[in-house]
Amino acid sequence: MAARRPLLVLVPALALTLTACFGGSPAAEESAAPQVSSGPVEIRYLVGQPEDAADLKLMKEDIAAFEAQSGGITVKLDVLPSETIRTVLQTQLRSGNGPDVFGYDTGPGFAGALAKAGLVHDLTGAYEKYQWPVYDFAKQRVTFDGKLVGIPSQMEEVGLFYNKDLFAQNGLAEPTDLADLMASATKLEQAGVIPFGVSDKEGWQGGHLLSMALSSEVGSDGMDKLLAGETPWTDPAVVGALRTWSDMAQQGLLTPSPTAVGYDNGNALFYSGKAAINPTGSWLAQDIERNAKFEVGFIPFPASGGPGIFSGGLGSGTFISAGSKKLDAAEKFLDYGMTAEHGRWAVENLQDIPAFPIDTSGIEASPLFTQILADTAKIADGSGDFGYNIDVLTNDTFNNAMWKGMQGLMTGQSTPEKVAEQLQKNFKKPAS
Repeated sequence: MAARRPLLVLVPALALTLTACFGGSPAAEESAAPQVSSGPVEIRYLVGQPEDAADLKLMKEDIAAFEAQSGGITVKLDVLPSETIRTVLQTQLRSGNGPDVFGYDTGPGFAGALAKAGLVHDLTGAYEKYQWPVYDFAKQRVTFDGKLVGIPSQMEEVGLFYNKDLFAQNGLAEPTDLADLMASATKLEQAGVIPFGVSDKEGWQGGHLLSMALSSEVGSDGMDKLLAGETPWTDPAVVGALRTWSDMAQQGLLTPSPTAVGYDNGNALFYSGKAAINPTGSWLAQDIERNAKFEVGFIPFPASGGPGIFSGGLGSGTFISAGSKKLDAAEKFLDYGMTAEHGRWAVENLQDIPAFPIDTSGIEASPLFTQILADTAKIADGSGDFGYNIDVLTNDTFNNAMWKGMQGLMTGQSTPEKVAEQLQKNFKKPAS
């Protein structure tokens, strides 16, 4: 998120109160599968491989804590490489051998496609039963045909992490607009440093690159009009945002052959100090703190006329398979992550930002994560202007066109105008 961080989060996460992304089958319905309410029962939980083994260890400890108070429910954790989970999950769900609970991306192109195919359990009744206090705007990302099919996961910001030490060593200050960013990148390249540690082998990263540049240029109002179909994707602002990344590639300001560089390798270039800027999301903050031996800043992708705005929104979510025969136990598993205590635990240990109000006063956090907490809180209370991660708000066909188009720009096999035309061709106006 999608967008993206491995789908590993047990606690649903999004906004908080601060004090200091098939067809052919019926839509998601309440499953008629047998319920298991008491006694020993095992549920299977499928997630993507976390980037850091420490996160997997924390997750296992949290599952153990749930099992200890569950009254006989145990959880079998299945972990798959994040780049294969989408294909494997769809195959398993369609075969009837899918997990009881799984992590997946939100939005029409991801969870919406599963809901349309009837592969996810309708949680509308569970929301009422357990009174899950998820923010309304977060629920919209997991609501399809009027049914709530999942619990939103962490709130994310997409922007630029940058190596403050490298910037200082090269006499550079924090970029204040797009021209400043390009000038800084050029100076870094001349000094033998990779300006932007871009990885786009998997493809989804390109959606984030476009999201951050476009959001900063047109603002939230402009993004709303594009996503509502009021402004065409051939608009000059879209072409301009695409051209920004095309120009960077042509000028040698990106990782050499970025479409051959995987996500983990791109991050490693940043951790090692070989790349000065990592354009990605706030989900990486904790891994940066664990691996980077230098001071790191986090800023929005600059606009042509100013500092720009972060692309903000939901990443993954937690869902229950429509074919699960252990719905009651699976819902209890989800409910475990919805307490204020667990939300606070997620902030402190996983640096996840929950999708429901929690009190974060007294939580000790690094300056980097403290900034992210404060910035993200503005999304919840509506006091800040944020753009969007495009892929969680558009359909699968559009996303594929966007991902392939951005790769085409990186390799010089396409142009901004051609990519914009493909985006418009594949855009489907959301149902009103």
